[in-house]
Amino acid sequence: MSDDRELHRAAKANRERLAVAHREVVLQEEAKNAVDIRENMARLKELRLAKEARETRTQISKANQRPAPKTGRSR
Repeated sequence: MSDDRELHRAAKANRERLAVAHREVVLQEEAKNAVDIRENMARLKELRLAKEARETRTQISKANQRPAPKTGRSR
């Protein structure tokens, strides 16, 4: 019976040791994922702002153009 208790204690200690080691790995992975997400969000924001600027320039350019002359004859 005492051997059984010893085995259970050893198994529990081993599980706890592995849990601590695994927890550190998981935390490192989560930190890396958070950095990757922030970098991707910054990249997407940059693309969105560039698109908005391009659209604004197009609108300004269209507004500054003279209207095309009418080609129909008036009688």
